[in-house]
Order: sequence, then C-alpha cells, then structure tokens
Amino acid sequence: MKITIFNGNPDGGNDVFDNYLKRLSDALELREHTVTTLTLREMDIRYCIGCFDCWLKTPGECIVADASQDVCRQFIASDLVLFASPLIMGFTSALLKKAHDKLVPLIHPYIGIYHNECHHMPRYEKYPLTGLLLEKGRDSDEEDIEITSEIYRRDALNVHLHFASPG
Repeated sequence: MKITIFNGNPDGGNDVFDNYLKRLSDALELREHTVTTLTLREMDIRYCIGCFDCWLKTPGECIVADASQDVCRQFIASDLVLFASPLIMGFTSALLKKAHDKLVPLIHPYIGIYHNECHHMPRYEKYPLTGLLLEKGRDSDEEDIEITSEIYRRDALNVHLHFASPG
C-alpha cells in the first residue's frame, strides 16, 4: 500500500511529534508499505485565495505556482493519506489546513447527490483512504478532538474520500 503522511507540525523543535511520525513510518515500511512523509513546513505552499481557477482556467491544478501541485499528485496517487498535526488552539495547524485547502483542484465544481446530500463530483476514479493523527496540546480537550475529527470526516464525505474511523 502506498501511504502518504502530511506532517503539519509547524514547529521543527517539536521532536516528539516528528519522531512519532518517523517511528510510525518505519513500522509501516517494515510491513511492506511504501511511505512518503511530506513535511509541510519545508514546502512552499501558499494559501488558497478562493479564485476557483483550479476549476475554471486550469482544471485540476492550482493556478498558483507552488508545491501544491506536488501535494495533489502525491495525494491522488496514494492508497492512504494520514493528515497529522498537533492541535493548536483547538484545531489542526494552519500549515496542515493550508495544504488541505489546496486539495480543492482534485474535485469538480459540479454538485451531485451523495448519501442524500449535495456534494462535489469526483474528478478522479480513485481517491485514497484518509485518516487523522492529532497530538493533543496543553490547551486542547476531547471536544476539540471530536470537532476536528468531525470536520475532517465531513470533508472526506464531500470529496468522496473514505475516512478511517479511530480504532
């Protein structure tokens, strides 16, 4: 299985989080998985400006020349994507949110009915299974984790992803 980890840790000094992801990656590779970790703080990913040119002018690709094209290609080529971030003020890091927002080109602007709700139509035949790994911060609680998880679950549904439920 091809697994991609989006490391949304903005603090290069947070060795505990980065080391955890490294141990996880090593354990997955021992089980014959191919693992790629995208350390987002080392990538030039600009904020989505909501222009929707990725739907209209350059379908499937952000018009902004940054690393988001690589992020999208890595995402869509994966079997499993793990979004990983420390909780900061009750949500994932702005770094992970920024990269996550830049996945918009991977869906169509067209709306269809899915699970009796209106959702975007998929652009690709296959999308990866997704999961969320969170590091609880000093100022976070279980409600923060539940709200963040629910937002990622709803987003996965909107783009026809499958969200791995916590074990």
